[in-house]
Amino acid sequence: MIALLQFRPDDTTGQFQGEAEQALRLLAERPGFVRGSVGRSTDDAGCWLLATEWESVGAYRRALGGYQVKLQATPLLAQALDQPSAFEQLLRIDSDGLETARPSDRAADAD
Repeated sequence: MIALLQFRPDDTTGQFQGEAEQALRLLAERPGFVRGSVGRSTDDAGCWLLATEWESVGAYRRALGGYQVKLQATPLLAQALDQPSAFEQLLRIDSDGLETARPSDRAADAD
């Protein structure tokens, strides 16, 4: 499962990057974390992305409930743009060409 949170901070102090990096470090300590990154758009310097990959949706949801995440990262995460942010991986191709396909975990009546 991949979570992509986009931000457009009103960052006149230049602190957003450090806060996002700290949030990523806290999330990285949680069980089920696979990898993550903080990045900025190459086309729009005011647009940021916090991307994380998790073993499962449940691992991601449990990570958000961790005490330190709630205390230190949630204030930043709450600033994410209001749009869909969690995506299941249906096909992944690694750099060595290995393809991994999997069926959707969504319930048939999810919509």
